[in-house]
This record gives sequence, C-alpha cells and structure tokens, in this order.
Amino acid sequence: MSHDSTAAPEAAARKLSGRRRKEIVAVLLFSGGPIFESSIPLSVFGIDRQDAGVPRYRLLVSAGEEGPLRTTGGLELTAPHGLEAISRAGTVVVPAWRSITSPPPEEALDALRRAHEEGARIVGLCTGAFVLAAAGLLDGRPATTHWMYAPTLAKRYPSVHVDPRELFVDDGDVLTSAGTAAGIDLCLHIVRTDHGNEAAGALARRLVVPPRRSGGQERYLDRSLPEEIGADPLAEVVAWALEHLHEQFDVETLAARAYMSRRTFDRRFRSLTGSAPLQWLITQRVLQAQRLLETSDYSVDEVAGRCGFRSPVALRGHFRRQLGSSPAAYRAAYRARRPQGDRPPVDGDGAAAGAGQSGPTSAPTAAPHQEGGGPVPLQTRRAPSPVGTSAPLASSSSSSSENGREAYAGSRASVPGQRSGM
Repeated sequence: MSHDSTAAPEAAARKLSGRRRKEIVAVLLFSGGPIFESSIPLSVFGIDRQDAGVPRYRLLVSAGEEGPLRTTGGLELTAPHGLEAISRAGTVVVPAWRSITSPPPEEALDALRRAHEEGARIVGLCTGAFVLAAAGLLDGRPATTHWMYAPTLAKRYPSVHVDPRELFVDDGDVLTSAGTAAGIDLCLHIVRTDHGNEAAGALARRLVVPPRRSGGQERYLDRSLPEEIGADPLAEVVAWALEHLHEQFDVETLAARAYMSRRTFDRRFRSLTGSAPLQWLITQRVLQAQRLLETSDYSVDEVAGRCGFRSPVALRGHFRRQLGSSPAAYRAAYRARRPQGDRPPVDGDGAAAGAGQSGPTSAPTAAPHQEGGGPVPLQTRRAPSPVGTSAPLASSSSSSSENGREAYAGSRASVPGQRSGM
C-alpha cells in the first residue's frame, strides 16, 4: 500500500526556477523504448479530464535523441519537442530506457541534471531508473525498478539504495517505480500529491484501476539466478541455499560456505545482488512457502518446517509482511481462483505431484540457472549507509562522486523516502 506521508522537508523547500511551471510535465522519450510504458504518463498527464474533477496538466513530449524514435512493433514516433522543452517543466518523466546495458545520451543526462538543479521533480518509470542513476540523481537515495533489473541497477550503481520490493519509491524530488502497472501507481501518486485524494480517485475511476494497490513486487519475483552473478563464486552458495531451503541455516552458514567472514560476505552479496543476504534468505523461504501453499495440502505448520522457518509464528509474520495476508488466507484465495479440477493430485506423502513445477503465480523450483537468465529475487530496505564506493558516472572521478554522495547523505540522513508496499 502506498504511504503518502508529508513530503521531505528538503524537497519541499526547493523552489522551481522562474522559467519552470509546476503544471508542466515533460515526458522524455528515447528510441527503442516500449510503447506501453511510454504511453502511461502521456495518458495520465496529457488528456484533459477536468470534467471528471481532475486538474489539468500541460504535457510536453520531448525526444531525448534524434528521431524518428522507434518503439514496439516497429512503430516510429516523432516527438513535437526536443530537449529544450525540459527547461520549462516542473516535472520530468523518463518512462523507460531501451537497454539496461547501454549508456543514455549525455545530452539528455545533462538536461536532467539541470532540471533537478532548478527544482524540477524527476520521475523514472521502470527502466527509466537507469537513466536517473546514470545522471547521478539517485546517488545516496532509495529507489526501485522492475525486480528483474534490480540486481543490475544495484551492481552498476552501488551508491543507489535499490529496494526491489516496492511498487514505487517517492524520495521527494526524485521518484522511481517498478514495472508497467507500477508506473500507473506512481503517476496516480503524483496526482494525489499535487491535488489530493479526490482528484487521484477521479482519475483512477477514468482509467478503471484501483486508486491504491496493496502489496509490493514480492509476489512476482522469480527464483532463478541473475546472469551477472552466474560466474561469480557466490553463485554456488546462492544455488546451494535455494536447494536447501527446507533446512534450518542462517547467513553465517552461507558465509562459511563462501569461506568469508560475515561482514565480507554481507558486503559481497549486497554488491552483487543489491540485497542484504538475511532479507534475501527470508524472501526465498516465503516464496517456497507460497509455492507449497499453492501446490500441496500440507498444513501451515508443516509448510513452515519444510521452508526452514523455526516456527509457524515466524512463517506467519514474514508471510504477512511480504504478501499482505496470512498463509491460510493466501491458500484459500488461491484455491478460490483456481477450479477444483485444476488442483494437482497429492501423492502419498501429502505433497502435490507437481510440486516441482510452478503454479500460475508461484516461483519455479527447478535448477537456479534458467534460460533467459532471470534474476535472484531481491529484498532490501534502504541501507543505513551507502553500499559500495564506486561512482556511477564515468564523467566524474570516483573520489569526487563519493565525497558528494557522502555530503548529500549527511544532509538528508533523517529524511526517509516514501514507499509503497509497506
């Protein structure tokens, strides 16, 4: 569920430069960006719905590079504005970036930095977070992106506090969201922040979507290893953990298997996956419990034992925190959605015959390496201190970026970002 607490004092104190207007929203498009994600801010901020009680924004669609811009299905787009339009916007939205492995155009990054310096609110939807990170706007800040790309974002930009559990993160003047539908959640949150609950509710009714969605990205996570850590020595430890979730072991056990101290293991694990190892392990156990609740007739107590939880109480607490319901309620809701004839048969041990296969909403339990290189599910809250020491921007030195990040973090240490899915 979204939490709309009071905006961060630091962000609230910032004022737009004279040429920028709060009601102007610039959407920055790039060639290769997916059309669905790109269309979300265009629909939310570009259509006049004043008859429904939704205050009007003025939309400027801007090309982040030379056109025509190619998008999904081979379509070509021609944006009516270039980067110069960003100089008038109070909000700049980057709906998606074409590739998490390629750098965005430097001219676009410069425009985003100037906009932020002049008080504009900067928004990254899904992989748009990579553009914000490349511009240095996420240094020392909490942020999210699609869970599938969170490991790459955390590894490439170690000073960003990546939290892949959230549907969106509002850090005052910089906001990021997870995948496609979460982009709608964040845009509605922006309207709610600007004009109140009534306006956001009216817009949600027009879009035929819930004004607020409960939960986070946990229910969509995949269990397979990300490509980027597949060759790392820690990959073997992670694979072992996934294969032995039914046993009771802790992070110290994993560190010992990696022949590392706990402190070194924590640092290496976080730098490679963007996740704290303890939270990652808890998440894996909850995902395993989720699958067993879907595909077996084990009692909740039995599920807890088969997922490595020390007690059913521990399972219930972690399950509710991550998925927003009790294990029993989750199983009942899952089975209510699934016809009785579609439930897998139960073998002599009480386990479903198809327990090795994932259900419609469960995570796969096959070998941790999977074609397509899906990621390790990541779960992490904002770290109490920045992770890593390297600077994300090639244009600045490591030491200068680190010093700037530390100064920034020190000035805003008591200003937490707003989160969804809490």
